Amino acid sequence: MWSLALLHPIDAISWWRWSIHPSTVIGIASLGAIYLWLAYRARRDPTAGEKLFFFAGLLVMFSSLNGPIHDLSDYYLFSAHMVQHLLLTLLMPPLLLAGIPGWMLRPVTSHRFVAPVARFLTRPAICFTIFNLIIAGWHLPPLYNAAMADHNIHILEHVMMMTGAVLMWWPLMSQLPELPRLAYPAQMLYSFLMTIPMSIVAIYIVMADRVLYPAYSAAPRILPLSPLEDQLLGALIMWIPGGIIFYIIMTVVFFKWNARGEDSTAGAQVDWKPSPA
Repeated sequence: MWSLALLHPIDAISWWRWSIHPSTVIGIASLGAIYLWLAYRARRDPTAGEKLFFFAGLLVMFSSLNGPIHDLSDYYLFSAHMVQHLLLTLLMPPLLLAGIPGWMLRPVTSHRFVAPVARFLTRPAICFTIFNLIIAGWHLPPLYNAAMADHNIHILEHVMMMTGAVLMWWPLMSQLPELPRLAYPAQMLYSFLMTIPMSIVAIYIVMADRVLYPAYSAAPRILPLSPLEDQLLGALIMWIPGGIIFYIIMTVVFFKWNARGEDSTAGAQVDWKPSPA
């Protein structure tokens, strides 16, 4: 059964009852409309694969911010919230970036006011710093608990995380030679370094001897886990799967680099053609 739901605790969780939140629908539909409009404006069509990746990313965003994943995250389990954050930061952004061809972004990023900002924000060190400050900051108890208590703050948290995640993935997946991705060896180093800050945040949560996020203490227990055990599980989800993803990236990049037999940026492979007037 589909229903529009206000933000309030629900008595039972169901994979068949979807709470759909209008703000997420408006935001996701706007991203899809902008994508199609940019393609129309450029008089070019993304490939079928690019469209598949982009709209798969929107689907991941929708399913993460609505329905059972959202309800579990908001009302029941810290561990579910960590799964939601991994989907929004480590799965959705690379799908979106894989689906947006360079020629679609170029009219925006080459604008005289946007270009210097884009060059600054897509520097690997800046991407790394912004993303990890956002992740660390929002997992500090004062900010996290504020987001749990106020829906508007929670929306801001997710927007900042998703935006920071897109920047974080940029040095690995850029489709624009003028804002290039890193060379293969640097991609491996970047991926390794990405595992460190998230591990520190996870260790901070693991080592806590009390419940850091009280909203989950009052939540109904739908799993045989105490609030402290749920908190520990959530930290491990952030730590282990989050780290494994970057080690997988390092492995893939290594074999790509080895297959090419040279140190080149993957961005150099992108077909850079001027957009039609």
